[in-house]
Amino acid sequence: MKRSRTFLAKIKRGFSILGPGLVTGASDDDPSGIATYSQAGAQFGLSTLWTALLTFPLMAAIQGMCARIGLVTSQGLTVTLKQHYSKPLLYTMLLFSFPAITLNIGADIEGMGAVANMLFPKIPVWVFCVVITSTLMFIIIKYPYQKIARILKWLCLSLLLYMVVPFMVKQNWVAVAKNTFIPSIQLNKDSFSIIVAILGTTISPYLFFWQATMEAEGIAHSKRSVIVNKRVLDDMKADVNIGMFLSNVVMFFIILTAGSILFPAGIKQINTVDQAAKALEPLTGRLTYLTFAVGVMGTGLLAIPVLAGSQSYMLAETFGWNAGLDKKFPQAKAFYISIIFSLLVGLSLDFLNISPIKALLYTAISYGLTAHIMIAIVMHIGNNKKIMKENTNSKLSNILGLITLLLMTVAAIALIYSLLVS
Repeated sequence: MKRSRTFLAKIKRGFSILGPGLVTGASDDDPSGIATYSQAGAQFGLSTLWTALLTFPLMAAIQGMCARIGLVTSQGLTVTLKQHYSKPLLYTMLLFSFPAITLNIGADIEGMGAVANMLFPKIPVWVFCVVITSTLMFIIIKYPYQKIARILKWLCLSLLLYMVVPFMVKQNWVAVAKNTFIPSIQLNKDSFSIIVAILGTTISPYLFFWQATMEAEGIAHSKRSVIVNKRVLDDMKADVNIGMFLSNVVMFFIILTAGSILFPAGIKQINTVDQAAKALEPLTGRLTYLTFAVGVMGTGLLAIPVLAGSQSYMLAETFGWNAGLDKKFPQAKAFYISIIFSLLVGLSLDFLNISPIKALLYTAISYGLTAHIMIAIVMHIGNNKKIMKENTNSKLSNILGLITLLLMTVAAIALIYSLLVS
Protein backbone atom coordinates (compact mmCIF):
# COMPACT_ATOMS: atom_id res chain seq x y z
CA MET A 1 0.00 0.00 0.00
CA LYS A 2 2.82 2.37 0.90
CA ARG A 3 4.61 1.57 -2.39
CA SER A 4 1.41 2.24 -4.27
CA ARG A 5 1.01 5.66 -2.64
CA THR A 6 4.67 6.47 -3.37
CA PHE A 7 4.24 5.47 -7.01
CA LEU A 8 1.09 7.60 -7.37
CA ALA A 9 2.86 10.53 -5.71
CA LYS A 10 5.70 10.25 -8.24
CA ILE A 11 3.23 10.20 -11.13
CA LYS A 12 1.39 13.21 -9.70
CA ARG A 13 4.65 15.14 -9.29
CA GLY A 14 5.78 14.10 -12.78
CA PHE A 15 2.58 15.47 -14.29
CA SER A 16 2.75 18.65 -12.18
CA ILE A 17 6.12 19.68 -13.62
CA LEU A 18 4.77 19.47 -17.18
CA GLY A 19 3.85 22.89 -18.47
CA PRO A 20 5.47 25.33 -20.95
CA GLY A 21 7.81 22.70 -22.41
CA LEU A 22 5.01 20.21 -23.03
CA VAL A 23 2.73 22.85 -24.59
CA THR A 24 5.54 24.30 -26.72
CA GLY A 25 6.55 20.89 -28.05
CA ALA A 26 2.98 19.85 -28.75
CA SER A 27 2.11 23.13 -30.48
CA ASP A 28 5.00 22.55 -32.89
CA ASP A 29 2.92 19.73 -34.40
CA ASP A 30 0.29 22.15 -35.71
CA PRO A 31 -1.77 21.56 -38.89
CA SER A 32 1.00 23.24 -40.91
CA GLY A 33 3.58 20.86 -39.48
CA ILE A 34 1.29 17.88 -40.06
CA ALA A 35 1.01 18.85 -43.74
CA THR A 36 4.82 18.99 -44.00
CA TYR A 37 5.31 15.59 -42.33
CA SER A 38 2.53 14.04 -44.43
CA GLN A 39 4.19 15.33 -47.60
CA ALA A 40 7.55 13.90 -46.47
CA GLY A 41 6.04 10.45 -45.99
CA ALA A 42 3.89 10.54 -49.13
CA GLN A 43 6.75 11.70 -51.37
CA PHE A 44 9.65 9.71 -49.93
CA GLY A 45 8.08 6.83 -48.03
CA LEU A 46 9.91 5.89 -44.84
CA SER A 47 13.24 7.42 -45.88
CA THR A 48 12.81 10.62 -43.82
CA LEU A 49 11.99 8.89 -40.51
CA TRP A 50 15.55 9.55 -39.30
CA THR A 51 14.87 13.30 -39.20
CA ALA A 52 12.69 12.80 -36.10
CA LEU A 53 15.69 11.25 -34.33
CA LEU A 54 17.98 14.08 -35.47
CA THR A 55 15.75 17.02 -34.53
CA PHE A 56 14.85 15.87 -30.98
CA PRO A 57 18.16 16.71 -29.23
CA LEU A 58 18.52 19.91 -31.27
CA MET A 59 15.02 21.15 -30.37
CA ALA A 60 15.49 20.15 -26.73
CA ALA A 61 18.80 22.03 -26.50
CA ILE A 62 17.50 25.31 -28.01
CA GLN A 63 14.18 25.29 -26.17
CA GLY A 64 16.04 24.41 -22.96
CA MET A 65 18.21 27.51 -23.41
CA CYS A 66 15.13 29.69 -23.94
CA ALA A 67 13.41 28.21 -20.89
CA ARG A 68 16.50 28.82 -18.73
CA ILE A 69 16.67 32.44 -19.94
CA GLY A 70 13.01 32.93 -18.97
CA LEU A 71 13.53 31.38 -15.53
CA VAL A 72 16.74 33.20 -14.65
CA THR A 73 15.75 36.65 -15.97
CA SER A 74 12.03 36.36 -15.04
CA GLN A 75 11.22 38.07 -18.33
CA GLY A 76 10.54 37.25 -21.95
CA LEU A 77 13.18 36.88 -24.63
CA THR A 78 12.11 40.14 -26.27
CA VAL A 79 12.79 42.12 -23.09
CA THR A 80 16.25 40.56 -22.80
CA LEU A 81 16.94 41.43 -26.45
CA LYS A 82 15.70 44.98 -25.87
CA GLN A 83 17.92 45.49 -22.81
CA HIS A 84 21.16 43.93 -24.05
CA TYR A 85 21.14 44.20 -27.86
CA SER A 86 20.68 46.89 -30.48
CA LYS A 87 17.20 48.07 -31.43
CA PRO A 88 17.74 47.45 -35.17
CA LEU A 89 18.38 43.77 -34.41
CA LEU A 90 15.21 43.55 -32.32
CA TYR A 91 13.09 45.30 -34.95
CA THR A 92 14.53 43.08 -37.69
CA MET A 93 13.46 40.00 -35.74
CA LEU A 94 9.97 41.46 -35.33
CA LEU A 95 9.79 42.43 -39.02
CA PHE A 96 10.51 38.87 -40.18
CA SER A 97 8.63 37.06 -37.40
CA PHE A 98 5.26 38.80 -37.65
CA PRO A 99 4.38 37.95 -41.27
CA ALA A 100 5.53 34.36 -40.71
CA ILE A 101 3.45 33.92 -37.54
CA THR A 102 0.36 35.54 -39.10
CA LEU A 103 0.60 33.34 -42.20
CA ASN A 104 1.08 30.32 -39.97
CA ILE A 105 -2.08 31.22 -38.04
CA GLY A 106 -3.97 31.63 -41.31
CA ALA A 107 -2.77 28.30 -42.68
CA ASP A 108 -3.76 26.53 -39.45
CA ILE A 109 -7.24 28.09 -39.42
CA GLU A 110 -7.77 27.13 -43.07
CA GLY A 111 -6.52 23.60 -42.40
CA MET A 112 -8.86 23.14 -39.43
CA GLY A 113 -11.79 24.57 -41.40
CA ALA A 114 -11.14 22.18 -44.29
CA VAL A 115 -10.91 19.16 -41.97
CA ALA A 116 -14.11 20.17 -40.13
CA ASN A 117 -15.83 20.50 -43.51
CA MET A 118 -14.85 16.91 -44.33
CA LEU A 119 -16.57 15.74 -41.15
CA PHE A 120 -19.65 17.89 -41.81
CA PRO A 121 -19.73 18.50 -45.61
CA LYS A 122 -23.00 20.48 -45.63
CA ILE A 123 -21.39 23.35 -43.68
CA PRO A 124 -19.04 25.54 -45.77
CA VAL A 125 -15.34 25.78 -44.86
CA TRP A 126 -15.56 29.55 -44.23
CA VAL A 127 -18.24 29.03 -41.56
CA PHE A 128 -15.96 26.67 -39.65
CA CYS A 129 -13.05 29.12 -40.01
CA VAL A 130 -15.15 31.93 -38.51
CA VAL A 131 -16.44 29.73 -35.68
CA ILE A 132 -12.95 28.45 -34.84
CA THR A 133 -11.48 31.95 -34.81
CA SER A 134 -14.33 33.35 -32.70
CA THR A 135 -14.08 30.48 -30.22
CA LEU A 136 -10.34 30.97 -29.80
CA MET A 137 -10.79 34.73 -29.30
CA PHE A 138 -13.38 34.09 -26.60
CA ILE A 139 -11.21 31.56 -24.75
CA ILE A 140 -8.05 33.69 -24.89
CA ILE A 141 -9.80 36.87 -23.70
CA LYS A 142 -12.20 35.28 -21.19
CA TYR A 143 -9.99 32.85 -19.28
CA PRO A 144 -6.92 33.67 -17.14
CA TYR A 145 -3.45 32.24 -17.71
CA GLN A 146 -3.86 29.34 -15.26
CA LYS A 147 -7.01 28.02 -16.96
CA ILE A 148 -5.60 28.47 -20.46
CA ALA A 149 -2.44 26.60 -19.38
CA ARG A 150 -4.55 23.71 -18.11
CA ILE A 151 -6.64 23.68 -21.30
CA LEU A 152 -3.52 23.64 -23.46
CA LYS A 153 -1.97 20.87 -21.36
CA TRP A 154 -5.00 18.61 -21.82
CA LEU A 155 -5.20 19.40 -25.55
CA CYS A 156 -1.75 17.82 -25.83
CA LEU A 157 -3.51 14.46 -25.45
CA SER A 158 -4.93 14.93 -28.96
CA LEU A 159 -1.44 14.22 -30.29
CA LEU A 160 -1.70 10.64 -29.02
CA LEU A 161 -4.21 9.96 -31.80
CA TYR A 162 -1.41 10.02 -34.38
CA MET A 163 0.44 7.27 -32.56
CA VAL A 164 -2.55 4.95 -33.07
CA VAL A 165 -2.98 5.28 -36.83
CA PRO A 166 0.13 3.31 -38.00
CA PHE A 167 -0.95 0.34 -35.87
CA MET A 168 -4.24 0.15 -37.77
CA VAL A 169 -2.38 -1.28 -40.78
CA LYS A 170 0.32 -3.90 -41.24
CA GLN A 171 3.85 -2.50 -40.92
CA ASN A 172 7.28 -3.71 -42.00
CA TRP A 173 8.97 -2.90 -38.68
CA VAL A 174 12.41 -3.95 -39.95
CA ALA A 175 12.19 -1.29 -42.68
CA VAL A 176 10.88 1.20 -40.11
CA ALA A 177 13.86 0.56 -37.81
CA LYS A 178 16.34 0.75 -40.69
CA ASN A 179 15.04 4.12 -41.91
CA THR A 180 14.89 5.48 -38.36
CA PHE A 181 18.52 4.82 -37.47
CA ILE A 182 20.23 4.97 -40.87
CA PRO A 183 19.94 8.37 -42.61
CA SER A 184 18.99 8.28 -46.27
CA ILE A 185 19.33 11.43 -48.38
CA GLN A 186 18.55 11.48 -52.08
CA LEU A 187 20.82 13.94 -53.88
CA ASN A 188 18.12 15.96 -55.59
CA LYS A 189 16.30 19.25 -55.06
CA ASP A 190 13.03 17.69 -53.84
CA SER A 191 14.72 15.59 -51.16
CA PHE A 192 16.81 18.49 -49.91
CA SER A 193 13.78 20.80 -49.94
CA ILE A 194 11.73 18.49 -47.73
CA ILE A 195 14.58 18.21 -45.20
CA VAL A 196 14.85 22.01 -45.13
CA ALA A 197 11.07 22.21 -44.66
CA ILE A 198 11.19 19.73 -41.76
CA LEU A 199 13.97 21.71 -40.06
CA GLY A 200 12.06 24.96 -40.54
CA THR A 201 8.85 23.43 -39.21
CA THR A 202 10.39 21.88 -36.10
CA ILE A 203 12.82 24.68 -35.12
CA SER A 204 10.67 27.82 -35.39
CA PRO A 205 11.68 31.18 -33.83
CA TYR A 206 8.22 31.93 -32.42
CA LEU A 207 8.62 28.93 -30.11
CA PHE A 208 11.79 30.49 -28.64
CA PHE A 209 9.84 33.59 -27.57
CA TRP A 210 6.85 31.62 -26.26
CA GLN A 211 9.03 29.26 -24.18
CA ALA A 212 10.94 32.04 -22.42
CA THR A 213 7.83 34.13 -21.77
CA MET A 214 5.81 31.22 -20.39
CA GLU A 215 8.60 30.24 -18.01
CA ALA A 216 8.71 33.87 -16.80
CA GLU A 217 4.90 33.92 -16.51
CA GLY A 218 5.01 30.73 -14.47
CA ILE A 219 7.30 32.39 -11.94
CA ALA A 220 5.21 35.58 -11.90
CA HIS A 221 2.02 33.66 -11.15
CA SER A 222 3.49 31.16 -8.69
CA LYS A 223 1.78 31.20 -5.31
CA ARG A 224 5.16 30.97 -3.65
CA SER A 225 8.41 32.78 -4.22
CA VAL A 226 10.45 30.77 -6.73
CA ILE A 227 14.21 30.48 -6.25
CA VAL A 228 15.92 29.26 -9.42
CA ASN A 229 17.89 26.37 -7.95
CA LYS A 230 18.98 22.98 -9.27
CA ARG A 231 15.58 21.40 -8.63
CA VAL A 232 13.71 24.14 -10.52
CA LEU A 233 16.15 23.87 -13.43
CA ASP A 234 15.92 20.06 -13.43
CA ASP A 235 12.11 20.25 -13.49
CA MET A 236 12.29 22.71 -16.38
CA LYS A 237 14.69 20.45 -18.26
CA ALA A 238 12.41 17.43 -17.76
CA ASP A 239 9.39 19.44 -18.95
CA VAL A 240 11.20 20.66 -22.09
CA ASN A 241 12.69 17.25 -22.91
CA ILE A 242 9.32 15.50 -22.53
CA GLY A 243 7.61 18.16 -24.65
CA MET A 244 10.20 17.95 -27.43
CA PHE A 245 10.24 14.15 -27.27
CA LEU A 246 6.46 14.01 -27.64
CA SER A 247 6.64 16.47 -30.54
CA ASN A 248 9.17 14.30 -32.38
CA VAL A 249 7.34 11.05 -31.63
CA VAL A 250 4.21 12.54 -33.22
CA MET A 251 6.27 13.76 -36.18
CA PHE A 252 7.70 10.24 -36.52
CA PHE A 253 4.26 8.60 -36.54
CA ILE A 254 2.80 11.06 -39.06
CA ILE A 255 5.69 10.40 -41.47
CA LEU A 256 5.23 6.67 -40.80
CA THR A 257 1.50 6.88 -41.51
CA ALA A 258 1.97 8.69 -44.82
CA GLY A 259 5.06 6.66 -45.75
CA SER A 260 3.47 3.26 -45.13
CA ILE A 261 -0.02 4.02 -46.47
CA LEU A 262 0.04 6.86 -49.01
CA PHE A 263 3.48 6.28 -50.60
CA PRO A 264 2.84 2.60 -51.57
CA ALA A 265 -0.52 3.64 -53.03
CA GLY A 266 1.22 6.11 -55.36
CA ILE A 267 -0.17 9.21 -53.63
CA LYS A 268 2.93 11.42 -53.77
CA GLN A 269 1.54 14.95 -53.37
CA ILE A 270 -0.01 16.21 -50.12
CA ASN A 271 -0.43 19.99 -49.88
CA THR A 272 -2.85 20.28 -46.96
CA VAL A 273 -3.91 18.26 -43.93
CA ASP A 274 -7.40 17.60 -45.32
CA GLN A 275 -5.80 16.03 -48.41
CA ALA A 276 -3.86 13.69 -46.13
CA ALA A 277 -7.01 12.70 -44.23
CA LYS A 278 -9.04 12.22 -47.44
CA ALA A 279 -6.31 10.05 -48.97
CA LEU A 280 -6.28 7.78 -45.91
CA GLU A 281 -10.00 6.94 -45.93
CA PRO A 282 -10.24 4.70 -49.04
CA LEU A 283 -6.99 2.95 -48.14
CA THR A 284 -7.46 2.23 -44.43
CA GLY A 285 -11.11 2.87 -43.63
CA ARG A 286 -13.17 5.60 -41.99
CA LEU A 287 -11.82 5.06 -38.46
CA THR A 288 -8.26 5.96 -39.48
CA TYR A 289 -9.55 8.96 -41.40
CA LEU A 290 -11.60 10.19 -38.41
CA THR A 291 -8.69 9.67 -36.00
CA PHE A 292 -6.38 11.71 -38.21
CA ALA A 293 -8.98 14.47 -38.72
CA VAL A 294 -9.82 14.83 -35.01
CA GLY A 295 -6.09 15.03 -34.26
CA VAL A 296 -5.79 17.97 -36.67
CA MET A 297 -8.56 19.85 -34.84
CA GLY A 298 -6.92 19.25 -31.46
CA THR A 299 -3.47 20.34 -32.57
CA GLY A 300 -4.88 23.46 -34.25
CA LEU A 301 -6.71 24.51 -31.08
CA LEU A 302 -3.44 24.00 -29.22
CA ALA A 303 -1.11 25.76 -31.68
CA ILE A 304 -3.05 28.88 -32.67
CA PRO A 305 -3.17 30.39 -29.13
CA VAL A 306 0.59 29.78 -28.88
CA LEU A 307 1.21 31.50 -32.22
CA ALA A 308 -1.04 34.49 -31.48
CA GLY A 309 0.16 34.72 -27.87
CA SER A 310 3.85 34.67 -28.76
CA GLN A 311 3.36 37.45 -31.31
CA SER A 312 1.44 39.65 -28.86
CA TYR A 313 3.97 39.11 -26.08
CA MET A 314 6.75 40.13 -28.47
CA LEU A 315 4.90 43.35 -29.32
CA ALA A 316 4.01 44.11 -25.70
CA GLU A 317 7.56 43.49 -24.44
CA THR A 318 9.00 45.65 -27.23
CA PHE A 319 6.74 48.66 -26.70
CA GLY A 320 6.21 48.36 -22.95
CA TRP A 321 2.51 47.52 -23.05
CA ASN A 322 0.76 46.02 -20.06
CA ALA A 323 0.55 42.34 -20.98
CA GLY A 324 -0.41 38.94 -19.60
CA LEU A 325 -2.96 36.23 -20.27
CA ASP A 326 -3.98 36.50 -16.60
CA LYS A 327 -5.13 40.11 -17.05
CA LYS A 328 -8.64 41.13 -18.05
CA PHE A 329 -9.19 42.94 -21.35
CA PRO A 330 -9.43 46.49 -19.87
CA GLN A 331 -6.11 45.94 -18.04
CA ALA A 332 -4.18 45.01 -21.21
CA LYS A 333 -6.15 46.39 -24.15
CA ALA A 334 -3.24 46.74 -26.59
CA PHE A 335 -2.04 43.21 -25.81
CA TYR A 336 -5.44 41.62 -26.46
CA ILE A 337 -6.18 43.83 -29.48
CA SER A 338 -2.95 42.58 -31.08
CA ILE A 339 -4.10 38.97 -30.48
CA ILE A 340 -7.50 39.74 -32.04
CA PHE A 341 -5.82 41.48 -34.98
CA SER A 342 -3.47 38.57 -35.72
CA LEU A 343 -6.36 36.09 -35.60
CA LEU A 344 -8.52 38.26 -37.91
CA VAL A 345 -5.68 38.73 -40.40
CA GLY A 346 -5.07 34.97 -40.34
CA LEU A 347 -8.80 34.37 -40.89
CA SER A 348 -8.84 36.81 -43.82
CA LEU A 349 -6.53 34.51 -45.81
CA ASP A 350 -9.50 32.21 -46.37
CA PHE A 351 -11.52 35.06 -47.90
CA LEU A 352 -8.60 36.46 -49.94
CA ASN A 353 -8.16 33.07 -51.68
CA ILE A 354 -4.57 32.77 -50.48
CA SER A 355 -3.89 29.04 -50.56
CA PRO A 356 -2.58 27.37 -47.39
CA ILE A 357 0.35 25.89 -49.29
CA LYS A 358 1.47 29.39 -50.42
CA ALA A 359 1.07 30.66 -46.87
CA LEU A 360 3.24 27.79 -45.65
CA LEU A 361 5.87 28.56 -48.30
CA TYR A 362 6.10 32.20 -47.24
CA THR A 363 6.15 31.13 -43.58
CA ALA A 364 9.03 28.74 -44.24
CA ILE A 365 10.97 31.47 -46.04
CA SER A 366 10.56 33.91 -43.13
CA TYR A 367 11.45 31.30 -40.51
CA GLY A 368 14.36 30.07 -42.61
CA LEU A 369 15.83 33.55 -42.88
CA THR A 370 15.60 34.29 -39.15
CA ALA A 371 15.97 30.98 -37.27
CA HIS A 372 19.76 30.75 -37.48
CA ILE A 373 20.15 34.39 -36.35
CA MET A 374 17.83 33.81 -33.38
CA ILE A 375 19.69 30.61 -32.45
CA ALA A 376 22.98 32.54 -32.41
CA ILE A 377 21.42 35.24 -30.19
CA VAL A 378 19.88 32.67 -27.81
CA MET A 379 23.25 30.94 -27.49
CA HIS A 380 24.99 34.26 -26.84
CA ILE A 381 22.50 35.15 -24.10
CA GLY A 382 22.74 31.65 -22.63
CA ASN A 383 26.52 32.02 -22.28
CA ASN A 384 26.45 35.62 -21.01
CA LYS A 385 27.37 35.56 -17.29
CA LYS A 386 26.09 39.12 -16.79
CA ILE A 387 22.61 37.94 -17.75
CA MET A 388 22.63 34.29 -16.68
CA LYS A 389 25.05 34.49 -13.72
CA GLU A 390 26.00 30.93 -12.72
CA ASN A 391 23.25 29.38 -14.90
CA THR A 392 25.02 29.61 -18.27
CA ASN A 393 24.75 26.89 -20.92
CA SER A 394 26.33 23.53 -20.32
CA LYS A 395 28.99 22.18 -22.69
CA LEU A 396 26.49 19.70 -24.17
CA SER A 397 23.92 22.46 -24.76
CA ASN A 398 26.52 24.53 -26.59
CA ILE A 399 27.60 21.61 -28.77
CA LEU A 400 23.99 20.81 -29.73
CA GLY A 401 23.31 24.52 -30.21
CA LEU A 402 26.27 24.86 -32.59
CA ILE A 403 25.09 21.84 -34.60
CA THR A 404 21.61 23.37 -34.81
CA LEU A 405 23.07 26.74 -35.83
CA LEU A 406 25.15 25.09 -38.57
CA LEU A 407 22.20 23.09 -39.93
CA MET A 408 19.84 26.07 -39.92
CA THR A 409 22.46 28.30 -41.60
CA VAL A 410 22.95 25.70 -44.35
CA ALA A 411 19.16 25.46 -44.65
CA ALA A 412 18.88 29.26 -45.03
CA ILE A 413 21.58 29.33 -47.71
CA ALA A 414 19.91 26.43 -49.53
CA LEU A 415 16.55 28.16 -49.30
CA ILE A 416 17.90 31.39 -50.81
CA TYR A 417 19.76 29.45 -53.53
CA SER A 418 16.64 27.45 -54.50
CA LEU A 419 14.62 30.69 -54.72
CA LEU A 420 17.23 32.31 -56.97
CA VAL A 421 17.61 29.40 -59.38
CA SER A 422 13.94 28.34 -59.55
